[in-house]
This record gives sequence, structure tokens and C-alpha cells, in this order.
Amino acid sequence: MTAQDDGSPAPAEEAPLPRVLCDTTELLARAGEAGAGALWRLAEPGRQLDANVVRVPASGRVGTHTEPDLDVLLLVLDGAATLVCADGDRPLRPGLLTWLPHGSTRAVQAGPDGVTYLTVHRRRPGMRIQPPGAAGRPRPEGT
Repeated sequence: MTAQDDGSPAPAEEAPLPRVLCDTTELLARAGEAGAGALWRLAEPGRQLDANVVRVPASGRVGTHTEPDLDVLLLVLDGAATLVCADGDRPLRPGLLTWLPHGSTRAVQAGPDGVTYLTVHRRRPGMRIQPPGAAGRPRPEGT
């Protein structure tokens, strides 16, 4: 802490404050005009999370994939879909909060009116440039 000219302590760095980032009701009202893809993304500097509001059009599909590293929460905001999993299909409707554990294989098949959902997961670390061949070598502990 440093002193200001009048002898009082300098103010500490300001702590981040909670704030509203997106009105999903308004976003959904405009979604009919939008095509497929991300309607909104969390882009705040210094964040520890990534989040997206995604629109999949009628009968559209997010192909089968496996997320090896990150758990994902998926909350259906509007429409309906089917979560296609290794152990069977699960219907998704507004209000259902679904956990997609890392390592799970899944696909999302939108219903006849499409689906809009929110996903949230830990932010991926930035890409690092490594010397050739470094990818297969163990890294020192703590990196």
C-alpha cells in the first residue's frame, strides 16, 4: 500500500463486480432472425469460465463428438432436442440442466422447431508454442 499526497492510503485495486451480461429472453426473441451457431459468448477478460448460447435450427445437428478434458453443463432455454449418448437418447426441453462429463461421447439433434441452449465449462488454457517433439515428452511438475 502506498500513501497519497495527503497522507491517506492509496485505494486498493478495485475488485470485480457482478453484472448482468445477457438478457436471454430478449436474445431468444431475436433468435428467429439468426441462423445457427453461437448467439452469445462470454468474453469478459480474466474469466475462468467459457459460456455460449447456441442455436441449432429445426432438425439441425451438432455431430457426435467426445470432449476429453472438460465437463460441460447444458441448459435448454427454448425448443427441444435429443441428446444422443452411448447408452441411449435423452429428450431435452426448456429448463432441463444436463451434465456432460468429460470423456463422454454425445450429439445433439434439434427438434422440429430447433433448440437454443446455454453451455458452460471451465475455460481452456491458451495454446502454447512448443519446440518440435515436445508434445510427447512429460512436462515438469506444475506446468
